[in-house]
Amino acid sequence: MAERTRVHLPSGVGERFEVFVNGVAQQPGRDFRREGDELVFERRLAREGQLGFWRWLSLFLGVAGTYRQNDSVDVIYEQGGRRIVAAALPLTLED
Repeated sequence: MAERTRVHLPSGVGERFEVFVNGVAQQPGRDFRREGDELVFERRLAREGQLGFWRWLSLFLGVAGTYRQNDSVDVIYEQGGRRIVAAALPLTLED
């Protein structure tokens, strides 16, 4: 079974909303699907987390030149006539 990622939607998200991964618009049915109050992506999304001292130092000194995968899922929706942006929603990886 392939890895998939679940993202819990904030309360108040109705049927109309926009989803962005790393600032790129995602299309329902192609990039993700909604299951109840979650979005399901049929691919691995991950957050880098906090850099430890040695990793930060190696980046600073130029020893390590790349960052790890650091995906951000944002959802834009309307609630009470206001446009709301829920940024950097928590990711749950499923095996």
